[in-house]
Amino acid sequence: MSAQFHWDPETYLQQVRAEIPRFDELQDAAIEAIPFPPRRVLDLGVGTGETARRLLAAYPEAEITGLDSSAEMLFRARELGIETRLARMEDPLPDGPWDLVIAVLSVGELDDEGKRDLLRRVREQSRSLVLADTDAAELAESAGGEVTWSEGDLAVVAAAY
Repeated sequence: MSAQFHWDPETYLQQVRAEIPRFDELQDAAIEAIPFPPRRVLDLGVGTGETARRLLAAYPEAEITGLDSSAEMLFRARELGIETRLARMEDPLPDGPWDLVIAVLSVGELDDEGKRDLLRRVREQSRSLVLADTDAAELAESAGGEVTWSEGDLAVVAAAY
């Protein structure tokens, strides 16, 4: 998924499922990897709120703040009743502490230094991390976590701090 590509909130799920056939498995594995029931959650790259929707189904007491750099995607995510903020992952994170920071298909576009910086900032402000992305397995050590699911180049990494 290219950073230059513009996702349309109306067709996002159809587009991402065409590009990543195991999208639903990845989402399910990300939710299953959450190490404990979270109260305060930061969803990085919230998009249309698909991960947030699944997280709320599993943990209805969770309070989710979603970050995304697309106002159109945030508008769709807000329809789920979650707080959203227009921001890039390179920007400072909202003040923690967070019980969980979750990122599904949103970190892969950062360069290596950007990924390390983001993971450092997440560790400073959260009790746990779930990262689900292409090549996420390569970030397990930097994230202080372990791979909990993988299929091809997709992986889920979970860490508790």
